[in-house]
Amino acid sequence: MSGTMESGTPGDRLGQALADVIGRVAVTGAAVGSRFPLYAEPGDGRWTTTGRGSWTGGFWAGLLWLRARYTGAEDDRRAAAACTARLEPWVGADTATRGLIFWYGTAPAGDDAEAAALRARAARACLSAYDRELGLVPWGDALGGPRLLARVDAVPGTVPLLAGAGPRGAAAAADHLHRHLDLCLGAGEGEGEGAGPYEGRNPHIRPALRFDAGAGWQPCEDPPPGWSRGRAWLLLAVADALLRPEVSAGGTARLEQAAAVLLAPQAAPAGPLVPPADALRPDGPLDTSAAAITAVALLKLARVPGPRAAQYAARAEAVLDRLARNHLTGRAPGRPPGMLLDGCYDAAKGLAVRHELIWGDFFLTLALAALHGIVDITRV
Repeated sequence: MSGTMESGTPGDRLGQALADVIGRVAVTGAAVGSRFPLYAEPGDGRWTTTGRGSWTGGFWAGLLWLRARYTGAEDDRRAAAACTARLEPWVGADTATRGLIFWYGTAPAGDDAEAAALRARAARACLSAYDRELGLVPWGDALGGPRLLARVDAVPGTVPLLAGAGPRGAAAAADHLHRHLDLCLGAGEGEGEGAGPYEGRNPHIRPALRFDAGAGWQPCEDPPPGWSRGRAWLLLAVADALLRPEVSAGGTARLEQAAAVLLAPQAAPAGPLVPPADALRPDGPLDTSAAAITAVALLKLARVPGPRAAQYAARAEAVLDRLARNHLTGRAPGRPPGMLLDGCYDAAKGLAVRHELIWGDFFLTLALAALHGIVDITRV
């Protein structure tokens, strides 16, 4: 794929990349109207959309807020506020993806009062759904399938969302995160003497587990253990917890070790800046959205005081430069600039395996906006 800029310094490339992805938001908005974009064809940028937004609606609202902050235009702010208001029906939906919907759909709004009020309502709803016996907010049944699931994509967004619901919310956020880490990373399994809680025998994670009253938590077949976004989602949630003392208190060492374990495939020599969608299928499609999520997590980790902060920041910028150079459409005929291609929605089903994904766009834009001082990465 042709990058936004073939030459120039990384700073030049990333500045141009930010301008291009912000411009793409305007093109997308004109194309989708009152619907929510989901994924776009790599050849022409045509979007597949949803009417209510599903679990991805907050990323479109968040992108509109990022554009409004970049341009400072009142029209852009109104468009972002109107889109955020359309997320309201999801407040009462039984789904742990309310974290993805309402954190990322409102946090980029800054001091917007209506967005803050909607976020507070969603936080209270998530707290009400917290199951003390299971120690987490169950996946829920709003999107179909069994309700009592623990899934990695139920954790990012949910941690900061719950943390905003007062002391009870912060305690539930910590429980929710640690329960998922223990289940998905297999804490306590195969530990040798001196091993940490997340150092099990299996190098892959369990992205989803189903609760059975008789057998307890049982791994699901889908998503597969090598799912790249599984690691990225968990890493993002860990980074958010480490930035919030009310959530990380008493568990900082465990969270830092979890971050190291989740980053291990990238930390290895020649670790991929853009991972395959399934680590068990290294010759299969890539997933740039997983790379963009990871870049945001790394930028957050770089704001946590410690000896690895500079390493995390450098790795984040390397990932972003690779995305800008190799996977972002440039100014050539046939399709709009600013499309982050090579995102993989679902490799197993062959669904949108080399496409532009709305959450990939959001996390790339968020990371670039943070690098350029448009947003405070610790607050989004």
